[in-house]
Amino acid sequence: MSSQQNPYPGAVTSMISYGDRVQGFLAVPENQPGPFGAVVLGHERYGLVQHTLDLVAKFAAHGYIGLAPDMFSRWDGDKEALSRGDIRVSISDEDIRSYMGDSLDYLLAHRQVDPDRISAMGVCQSGDYPLVLNSVRHELAANIVVYGGAQARVWEVDENRPEPYESILERVQAPVLGIWGEDDSVVSVEDMRRLRDALESKRKTYEFTLFSGMPHGWMNSTMPGRYRPKESEQAWSMILDFMERVYAGGFPKERVVWRFQSDIAPDYDFTKKVRLA
Repeated sequence: MSSQQNPYPGAVTSMISYGDRVQGFLAVPENQPGPFGAVVLGHERYGLVQHTLDLVAKFAAHGYIGLAPDMFSRWDGDKEALSRGDIRVSISDEDIRSYMGDSLDYLLAHRQVDPDRISAMGVCQSGDYPLVLNSVRHELAANIVVYGGAQARVWEVDENRPEPYESILERVQAPVLGIWGEDDSVVSVEDMRRLRDALESKRKTYEFTLFSGMPHGWMNSTMPGRYRPKESEQAWSMILDFMERVYAGGFPKERVVWRFQSDIAPDYDFTKKVRLA
């Protein structure tokens, strides 16, 4: 496929089937032999929509194999309504581990993947998915959480999450990168601090950054009301740098690293944050 024909320059993309009836979007660096690091990417609440495809392809353009499973592959509901945001579907931890685990297995078996350089990333609704996966699959080298994984619902014990989130976090092995926005209407600063405090109490390595003035979904270029190009690129650089440092041995297992930086107004008030289009 030439770069003129390719909607994702630098990446060769395809829809694939694997595991237990999982459909996924795969992106491989174009015209490079590998071996490559790899990323399992969880999608937002809308399913496997354009934004997720863009993220996966961007990883490939930066030299990583990316794979995003459709976490609703085995769900028979109205996927068009889901993609529009008209409905929301919750996923059980069992299904998270199944979909993400099958994706990890696919990458581990891929001839161009370096098995020691595989990360997982979650965005919004999928923010906790890397941590849920890493709690049972210690092959992951890094966890990346983008404005998710801390909101009130993830701490609730119910039929989808029969085990307390704190217990899940206890078994997380890989370093955690967290990226947040001050003006997020879904994840409050208090939510983020709750996750930070839980990781610290369990002696888990993390790096968290709270970006000034950023709304929920500010890395999503398909939502003009939310997208912030400058800060999105800064976050991308942060993600790539974190992965490179993890893979280079920058986080030795015998040490616990806590790094937190924020830029926040002294009169911050979560109740005044609004959802943008």
